[in-house]
Amino acid sequence: MTIRTPKEFNHAPRKRFGQNFLHDTGIIRQIVDSVRLSRTDNLLEIGPGLGALTEPLLAEVDGMTVIELDRDLANGLKINIGANSHPDFTIINDNAMHIDYHELAKQVGRGAFRVVGNLPYNISTPILFRLLEFSDVITDMHFMLQKEVVDRITAESNTKAYGRLSVIMQYHCTADYLLTVPNGAFNPPPKVTSAVFRLTPFKVKPLQAQDEKLFADVVRETFNHRRKTLRAIFKSVSMLPTLDDDDFAKAGINPQARPETLSVADFVRLSDVAFEKPKLTPNNYYN
Repeated sequence: MTIRTPKEFNHAPRKRFGQNFLHDTGIIRQIVDSVRLSRTDNLLEIGPGLGALTEPLLAEVDGMTVIELDRDLANGLKINIGANSHPDFTIINDNAMHIDYHELAKQVGRGAFRVVGNLPYNISTPILFRLLEFSDVITDMHFMLQKEVVDRITAESNTKAYGRLSVIMQYHCTADYLLTVPNGAFNPPPKVTSAVFRLTPFKVKPLQAQDEKLFADVVRETFNHRRKTLRAIFKSVSMLPTLDDDDFAKAGINPQARPETLSVADFVRLSDVAFEKPKLTPNNYYN
């Protein structure tokens, strides 16, 4: 299929929205192919921009919804994409952070979403965490982000890129690195290389923490002090309970280890041991 470069509606990229528009037709084709769509998929695109991905994606499915914050771009999509008279193409002019995806799934009525997006890099992490809250109505997510962030999301333990984002995302999803996108594929070219990756939320998590908020706190606070040993972290960080050597032994973890050496399973066991300790002050992680 020939990919048509969308009309630009005389729209200048806006820095406050973090706008960099994809225009490389070869990269666009690779991204569309990597999603592996079926006609009946319930496709949701976040941040369609000028519609460079939207049109080739729309050609693959019977119905599609897009969420675009920029009002001018949303109106432009009505002209540029709407001219194709697609029978089931919906444009929502709103902030993706404000959408109730449970309610949207009910309104659309085509089952769980398959989500695609070229996210503004300055708000990408909050959007990812927001979408995790609605994982029961999401089959998978394909996003393009700064390569450094994708490396962190997909990193294995004992690597430089491994950190909080790696553990949290891999606790909730399978994370797969798909392809690298050079900055010349965008207008204007960003200062960084980008990458496309897939997140597939677990329908049943293979690992389940007793207290997921505490699990998230343990991951966050340990990586906030990643140069320290676990023993030192759990003695000095007020947000976490104090753990002794018996506690670490119960979790099967060396107290002299540092956070980047722990697997997702290790963090689950560590937070479960912490959960069994006496509760902290009223201002602790249970509030």
